[in-house]
Amino acid sequence: MQQPSDSAMAQPPTPVDEQVKLTSEQVVAAHQSMITQMQRVIIGQQDVLDLMLMALFCQGHCILEGVPGLAKTLMISTLSQLTSLEFGRIQFTPDLMPSDITGTEILQEDKSTGHRELRFVPGPLFANMILADEINRTPPKTQAALLQAMQEYHVTVAGETHELERPFFVLGTQNPIESEGTYPLPEAQLDRFMFKIQVDYPTADQEIDIAMSTTSKQTDTLEPVMSRDDILRIQKVVRQVIVARPIADYAVRLVRSTRPQDPENHDYVRHYLTWGAGPRACQALLLGAKARALLDGRASASIDDVRAVAKPVLRHRLVTSFAAESESVLSDDVVDQLVNDLPEVGKV
Repeated sequence: MQQPSDSAMAQPPTPVDEQVKLTSEQVVAAHQSMITQMQRVIIGQQDVLDLMLMALFCQGHCILEGVPGLAKTLMISTLSQLTSLEFGRIQFTPDLMPSDITGTEILQEDKSTGHRELRFVPGPLFANMILADEINRTPPKTQAALLQAMQEYHVTVAGETHELERPFFVLGTQNPIESEGTYPLPEAQLDRFMFKIQVDYPTADQEIDIAMSTTSKQTDTLEPVMSRDDILRIQKVVRQVIVARPIADYAVRLVRSTRPQDPENHDYVRHYLTWGAGPRACQALLLGAKARALLDGRASASIDDVRAVAKPVLRHRLVTSFAAESESVLSDDVVDQLVNDLPEVGKV
């Protein structure tokens, strides 16, 4: 057996909690710098940026839903500049084919030899950060091609598998006020998105600032804050953030409380929901809580962290009933009620 060198023995590995603490300090500093630079381009929407960063650090994906004109596309492209990631934009349309996003094989001839061979030409999916603009406007077969990339980090073309470079981060956008010419995402694909983020209207003061800034000067040049290697390292450290068993118990009980088939759950759950969240929601709650703790400079997650990410994690995983639609009850309303009713301490 090969003996370790003296230098390796003299420098023991950094303990996990110390590594998390060190990384959290760097993440907090980078986060503040990001907010400062983002505010030069985007006014407000800090909560949206925080959720996008959490999903990126957790190796998750996001759907951003909001009416046109709320700078969803600008936020995503700005984030790619601040993180030094290769950016790819796909405008989803009803005639978009899977090969239009994954790439295709073309017949290429070597002019010197005359030999012909098939060569794979990568599509726009081969980038680090993907803006899937109006993702619900493309047919299911194209959505399925994106689903494989999101879940498995590779695409298959003509029987050959092509790996996608990490980090790979998909941000889909949806317009909630139009349903004509759309293909609602199936539940299986919605479940692959870690967060569904609601992008709301700005406040009156923010809207005045937006109107003045966008009509008086050119967009500032942004400086990258994080590199690709920084993000890959943070993604590893996020999973080392401490989650005590009672915190995990709370997250699991919260997810299980959304299932109307369970007779022990509240009557309003059975009344307003037809399907609840699955086990992937438990994973998203805990990972989101870990990332939120890291952004806050903490080495351990809390129940408050779980509660803070409950809506973006659960809102697209709950299927509301006809009673909920007729009474204008949203999935967010059900999540709010569950968070209020669920005791912090359960069986551990």
